[in-house]
Amino acid sequence: MKTTKLILSLVLIMVSAGVMAQVTQGVITYELRMDIHSSIPEERSELRAMIPQFRTDNFELFFTPTESLYKIKEDPSQMATAGGGGMRMMMRMPRSETYIDRQSNERIVFQDVMGSNFLIVDTIGIEPWKFANEQMEIAGYMCLMAWQIDSMAKQEITAWFTPNLPPFLGPDRYTSLPGTVLAVDINNGERVWVARNIEAREVKPADVRKPSRGQRMTRAEFNKFIEEQMQRLNPGGAPMRFF
Repeated sequence: MKTTKLILSLVLIMVSAGVMAQVTQGVITYELRMDIHSSIPEERSELRAMIPQFRTDNFELFFTPTESLYKIKEDPSQMATAGGGGMRMMMRMPRSETYIDRQSNERIVFQDVMGSNFLIVDTIGIEPWKFANEQMEIAGYMCLMAWQIDSMAKQEITAWFTPNLPPFLGPDRYTSLPGTVLAVDINNGERVWVARNIEAREVKPADVRKPSRGQRMTRAEFNKFIEEQMQRLNPGGAPMRFF
């Protein structure tokens, strides 16, 4: 409780001191680095040899005072070479977009799954973040640290956010902190988002267009659908994990 009060006090101090002028709209470019091997069982060494361990993609977060849209920046296809054997494999990032209406707290995730489009609709709620005293500068903004443990997903999540950018913004689903999230680390390197560029500029309505094409589902319904598909594709096998 004392730590939480300290962090909130630091937030107020940083904002009131005017460390940086508040940016109300613009675009943030994030780099996402994924350890692909972390989702492959160790006994599948032949599969690990065929797939490069790390993959890096760039995403953009467009935001206005009321809306935001997070989506991949580059073509979602990437050709990569596995080490040693010289084999080349096509690795395709499933198309995904996250739209948020900050006035209504509505979140809509557009997700492409094996050629089918889904709209996962939910709301942004309070998450069990805990705050630490550490600070770090990212893309020119001083950030504070928060962390939580997702026991169901078996994830330890560390986030860095700045109160000098609007609250409830960030990459992917990490949008529930009192400032913009500029970095996220899942399980000490399995997935790492880092903001590489922050551009304050006018954002056009087309940049934050609300996804509208796809089968609407709740998050629980979508998770159940994915679980059923994994069981169908891998009956009796070990649980598979999507990035």
